[in-house]
Amino acid sequence: MPKVNVKNLEAEMKRYGVSRSDIADLLGLSYRTIHSRFNGESEWGYAECVKIRDMYFPDKSLDYLFETDTKGE
Repeated sequence: MPKVNVKNLEAEMKRYGVSRSDIADLLGLSYRTIHSRFNGESEWGYAECVKIRDMYFPDKSLDYLFETDTKGE
C-alpha cells in the first residue's frame, strides 16, 4: 500500500482553522485514531478522504490533499 502524505491537508487545515478534532468529529472517530492516520500509523479510507474534502475543502482535489508516494512499489 502506498504511503499517504497529508502535508497539503495539514496546510489547508491550518489555513482554514480546521483542527484534527474537527476531522475526528466529522468522521465519528476518536482523536487517537485520527492522530494515527496523520502519523501514517493507520490508513485513510477513501470515503473518509472524500468526506473531509467535501466538508472542508471542496475546491481541492483528493490527489492534492492526500498525496500518495508510489516510489519503490
